[in-house]
Amino acid sequence: MNKTLLAVTDRIRQRSASTRAEYLQQIDRMAGRKRGVERMGCANVAHAVAAMPANDKFRIVAEKGPHLAIVTAYNDMLSAHQPYEAYPALIRDEAHKQGATVQVAGGVPAMCDGVTQGLPGMELSLFSRDNIAMSAAIGLSHDVFDAALLLGICDKIVPGLLIGALHFGHLPCVFVPAGPMSSGLPNNEKAKVRELYAQGKVGREELLKAESAAYHGAGTCTFYGTANSNQMLLEAMGLHVPGAAFVHPHDPLREALTREAVRNALAITARARYTPIGRLVDERCIVNAMVALLATGGSTNHLIHWVAVARSAGILIDWSDFSELSGVVPLLSRVYPNGAADVNQFQAAGGPGFVIRELLNSGLMHEDVLSVAGDSLRPFARVPHLADGQVAWQDLAPASGDDSVVRRADAPFSATGGLKLLDGNLGRAVIKVSAVPDDRHIIEAPARIFTTQEAMLAAFNAGELERDVIVVVRFQGPQANGMPELHKLTPPLAVLQGRGFKVALVTDGRMSGASGKVPAAIHVSPEALAGGPLGKLRDGDIVRMDAVSGDLQALVTAQEWAAREHARITPEQVLENGHGLGRDLFAGMRRNVRTAEEGAVSWL
Repeated sequence: MNKTLLAVTDRIRQRSASTRAEYLQQIDRMAGRKRGVERMGCANVAHAVAAMPANDKFRIVAEKGPHLAIVTAYNDMLSAHQPYEAYPALIRDEAHKQGATVQVAGGVPAMCDGVTQGLPGMELSLFSRDNIAMSAAIGLSHDVFDAALLLGICDKIVPGLLIGALHFGHLPCVFVPAGPMSSGLPNNEKAKVRELYAQGKVGREELLKAESAAYHGAGTCTFYGTANSNQMLLEAMGLHVPGAAFVHPHDPLREALTREAVRNALAITARARYTPIGRLVDERCIVNAMVALLATGGSTNHLIHWVAVARSAGILIDWSDFSELSGVVPLLSRVYPNGAADVNQFQAAGGPGFVIRELLNSGLMHEDVLSVAGDSLRPFARVPHLADGQVAWQDLAPASGDDSVVRRADAPFSATGGLKLLDGNLGRAVIKVSAVPDDRHIIEAPARIFTTQEAMLAAFNAGELERDVIVVVRFQGPQANGMPELHKLTPPLAVLQGRGFKVALVTDGRMSGASGKVPAAIHVSPEALAGGPLGKLRDGDIVRMDAVSGDLQALVTAQEWAAREHARITPEQVLENGHGLGRDLFAGMRRNVRTAEEGAVSWL
């Protein structure tokens, strides 16, 4: 085992000793109770099964058969979640074949960040994660279930479902994915059209044609953003049926994997060693997820979300843990925006199974962990296929199916991971370096400060940014406006970089998990609204962003820096951030939210 991996794991274990112990005591107390229908009053039971067929009522009440919950994030807005429409009937059919019963315990909201990018609705996106967690808790609070199947894929949905499930840590839980859409217009070609549009060289009709060719059917978007990073991390945590992440929604194997998820959930409830999700998700499991993120150059959003996930299991992690692991975890895959391939090509080249095998064999993952497939992570280093209508697994070939997409650990794309911690007098931030050209890892230039992305876009269109510049967009943190993704800034910044200028972004907001070749110091913490040092920065200050040394500095004398007052958000922007499109309802979350490095949690 890698010494750094063991040291980080041990540090997390010690840091979390009291909170983890308290958490485990809580779930043990819940797990020690009688089954739901045996401890509930007759009226409670009658209400719970009122609408169920007579045979199902008999199985639950008389036969005391296992009863499964479905918590679903189905809606038609997300292409990734559209296939879930048919899943409850499929799951119910398989459960009946296994002598069990199923109820849809509840639905959770699921917003598409692709629809809301650059629009006011994006300011609800981060907080929707905690709303999803609470919605999952409401569904599971009916408290009649022996296990749960969690149906979700996209950005905030998986972290929200996982946070909710961990607050019911006494239940066995299995995540059920639906797979990516088929490959359309290559992602790099789509990005080129976006850059041309930003320069006014193509019109709206051409842009819409390109976007529609990229996003064209059911399934997850094919770039390696937050949604597909979710799937990689769930594999690394052992929370899926092994190899389920990236099988197309309409592949016959997909239905077989969904049925296998039902059998997995039932097997866990019947095991001699009952494995609730709160026991499965321990320090080693969380570290495995962190390693998988780094080895694949995954979404920066997970430096927020997985802090919150870990906290839900009584485990305390921070960005320093990610940074230390990044120093020893090699980059094993290049999927857009870190490369040209999409997730379908990643899957064909070996996919999650190949990456997990390489990491396990290199001592960079904990193998001896519980999973929904047993007492080891090793089954997740294999690939599923259909054999006589059933799921079977086989070993992967020693070599990559395409070493431009995924590589062995002894010949990685980079010796270190795809994410880096930055620190300095501007605060702490993270940068995704896996997609950034080597000659752009250090940027030193004058700052141009904005408080909205619209103002930055207006300045770009007016030709005011045709120079070396570090664009600073502040008052975009969780307290200010819910910490929206600022993905609309990527095309103009890429245009400036393409013209030969040294450019970078610094913000207390987020970028999309698909942010790419432009260096961006994001999640700057503390945020400007909370008195963070980003509020001291002025137009023209020289800023140095150094992803090699990990520095994020305003090159201002210490005396002048200490004397400066913080900039303040305008009353007009406060009003704009807090009203319209439901934003009023999230005022309590904005007031109570913790920092980005603390997971931006709103429930503590």
